[in-house]
Amino acid sequence: MQFGATFLTDPPPGRIVELARKAEDAGFDYVWLVDSQVLWQDSWIVAALIAEATERVKIGPMVTNPVTRDWSVIASMLGVLDEISGGRIVCGIGRGDSAVRTVGLKPSTVDELRHSIRVIKDLFAGNPVEHNGVEVKIEWADGRELEVWGAGYGPRVLNVVGGECDGFILQLTDPDIFEWILPLVRDGAAAAGRTEGSVKAMVAGPAYITGGNREHAHSQLRWFAGSVANHVSDLIAAHGVDNFPEALTTFMQGRPKYDYNRHGQIGNPSTEYVPNEINERFCVIGEPQEHIDKLQRLNDLGMDQYNIYFIHDAVEATMEGYGEHVIPAFR
Repeated sequence: MQFGATFLTDPPPGRIVELARKAEDAGFDYVWLVDSQVLWQDSWIVAALIAEATERVKIGPMVTNPVTRDWSVIASMLGVLDEISGGRIVCGIGRGDSAVRTVGLKPSTVDELRHSIRVIKDLFAGNPVEHNGVEVKIEWADGRELEVWGAGYGPRVLNVVGGECDGFILQLTDPDIFEWILPLVRDGAAAAGRTEGSVKAMVAGPAYITGGNREHAHSQLRWFAGSVANHVSDLIAAHGVDNFPEALTTFMQGRPKYDYNRHGQIGNPSTEYVPNEINERFCVIGEPQEHIDKLQRLNDLGMDQYNIYFIHDAVEATMEGYGEHVIPAFR
């Protein structure tokens, strides 16, 4: 099993580079950066600094989208970063959330997401594509294939991820929901004629080694389930509550209007309604052995990568705990 570390690009950039180096030293395999150009500093520039400062970890956005940047721009930036890093660039992509909503735009359609993934992968590899009605080719691209991970919850998006991507991203750590959702990805892969196991599965969410203070951990992590609820709300509106597992929908009752200007922030008032039970489901909380036990269950269900959102006040302590105890347990 592999491990990823996701960081917000809060200033200063040098701090994020330092954390990326520490993640590499602790044994993490991927470093991911949240891509939301208004709320945080531009992740692509920080990715270049991390590429220069590290040697082994793969690096990519968690996640970009096909709305706020032209698809050719995404492919070109990934290509340059891949050259800087010596072939270690990957791409996480979804329909768009805070990056688009904070500038008054809407997430892409599912069909736009599918087409954008194909265009970005082809341009990155140096293949000609039709884009905006004209033929486009990045002449300096060197023919490498781009590793793309797709994020989503809804059945149509999961079908696209299974058919087009190298990996699937589930942004919560509930084993029951993961077990329910993974077959939808695999169905999409099978429908596209892909072989079994061709799409890896990532579970992404905060991890917090408590050191005995579990209640404090909950106060640090409520922001995450509150952000997940935005996607759940869209899904319920589009498909109806009966099409999703109860564990994914029950905490939606009494949900206030979400403040996207506080997205991803600890203590966001519009996430205070999230109960501890949901934190326990959606995050990984407790002492190292509790983390190992939950990750083992997810791994047994088919998880290939656990990606930690390091967005709380115990980043170094949790990272060290993973380096000393959790990661070695899976190696």
